[in-house]
Amino acid sequence: MNNFSSVLVKPVITEKSTNAGSDNFYTFIVSKTANKHTIKQALKKYYDVDVISINTLIMKGKVKRFGKSMGSRSDYKKALIKLPEGQTLPVWGAEE
Repeated sequence: MNNFSSVLVKPVITEKSTNAGSDNFYTFIVSKTANKHTIKQALKKYYDVDVISINTLIMKGKVKRFGKSMGSRSDYKKALIKLPEGQTLPVWGAEE
């Protein structure tokens, strides 16, 4: 997977992930085929940050009702990224 623009799908901006951002943890939805090495390379290329650690997990899609029938949302992969002190990502607002 050499196309780094397809690795990072979008940042997760929720109350829980935003509070974790104060501890230099950031959360992204990534491609299901991405591994930790390609995620680290994509972060280095687009945000020019060093990465301490990356934890990945696959979130199972919820079963939901669509009208009369039942269906399920798609599974997706989430990555929790820890950055060193003093480095932040511009996705989570202005730097302090």
